[in-house]
Amino acid sequence: MGKPHIVVIPYPTQGHVIPLMELSQNLAKQGIKISFVNTVFNHKRVLDAFGEKVDKNGLLHLLSVPDGLEDGEDRNQLGKLTESLCQVMPTQLKELIHKVNGSDDDKISCVLADISMGLALDVAAELGIPTVGLWSAAVLQLAVLLRVPKLIDDGLIDENGTPLMKHKMIQLSPMTPSIHPMNLIWLNLDDSPSTQKIMFDFLLRNNKVVETTDWVLCNSSLELELQGFNLVPRALPIGPFLATNRLGNLSGNFWLEDPTCLQWLDQQSPGSVIYVAFGSFTVFDQIQFQELALGLEITERPFLWVVREDITKGKHHNYPKGFNERVGNQCRIVSWAPQAAVLGHSSIACFISHCGWNSTMEGVSNGVPFLCWPYFADQFLNESYISDIWKLGLKLQKDEGGIIRKEEIKSKVEQLVGDEKFKTRAIELKQMVTKSVGDGGSSDKVFKNFVQWLKS
Repeated sequence: MGKPHIVVIPYPTQGHVIPLMELSQNLAKQGIKISFVNTVFNHKRVLDAFGEKVDKNGLLHLLSVPDGLEDGEDRNQLGKLTESLCQVMPTQLKELIHKVNGSDDDKISCVLADISMGLALDVAAELGIPTVGLWSAAVLQLAVLLRVPKLIDDGLIDENGTPLMKHKMIQLSPMTPSIHPMNLIWLNLDDSPSTQKIMFDFLLRNNKVVETTDWVLCNSSLELELQGFNLVPRALPIGPFLATNRLGNLSGNFWLEDPTCLQWLDQQSPGSVIYVAFGSFTVFDQIQFQELALGLEITERPFLWVVREDITKGKHHNYPKGFNERVGNQCRIVSWAPQAAVLGHSSIACFISHCGWNSTMEGVSNGVPFLCWPYFADQFLNESYISDIWKLGLKLQKDEGGIIRKEEIKSKVEQLVGDEKFKTRAIELKQMVTKSVGDGGSSDKVFKNFVQWLKS
């Protein structure tokens, strides 16, 4: 009997690759062999961003399969990407599993896939390989998807997922966030009704694997989502994954991190810097981009701002006239940051965030208060957790034209940083989640039982 050998398959976007890579690193530390399967497109990005050779003799191997799209096609169009994956992925994965089993002494003993890649778990089940699903968002988001048949029966949405009562808030349990029907995840991934329908059907198809897979693991903790876990009894908490557990610095990032911003942070006073980052998908129009720049400037605080090359509509980032000269050394702008290290830095005062679940978990794990600026997907639900349930931050309000104005940014930063209760609450939550992943904590126990199972 060889080593346990797991094939790991994320849904091919940045927010899904990172948590599965974190979990893979943690499993490799336990002596478990990992074959991590990205799409060809993402595989190249991860290797380019890593910038080093991945240790061939290590336990973590990076493999790839095609996603079915052509070279120049836009992988941020999730409807198109998802349809293509559904067509090509099952055959590609079967071939990959047969190939690995044919060439490796350690045969594949388990397939661990993103629950959003239910089709990969179906392939494994068909081949008689044990399966594990990881849910990489809030467990409450999974609970909402599992509740869809009841939402249809109750007349809240129709069979296509379209809300029938556009203003009736949905709340699954008294201590969980209320969800506006227009913020249901499949309505939020794209404006086009055809894409919404593709994503609705795709997400619902994944519901059945929650019942059939051997394990359902979630990058969350009982301390953060007790009610959520009560709603999905099969889901077990195994998070928050902490980036400090990495072997080397292979993070699964698609962009090259700029570590020089950490030296800049070293020169700032403790608790003074606003960290501003919006994940891998957020796109601003020029008006909003300029308001954000001016809002940061008028806070008169130092700020570290992550500006991806594709964060604005159009070819160039048009900063306000004279902005760079005026802010000078008050700010550092980078195209991608080593976020876990930034959030753990003593100079950080608060985090202006899109509230993606990975960013949310990293902020919570480092005791940082939030200013919430959700863009799409599950980010509105996470915003509600941060501001309404955990009381860890504030929401930014848009004006009648849908723009968050510079005055609103300045005023909310002052409110957040000026009120000690946010920092106190952030530290309390940090201590709770640190305990959950620490020796004997609730998430740690699940992880150890899971490793035991893999080795048996």
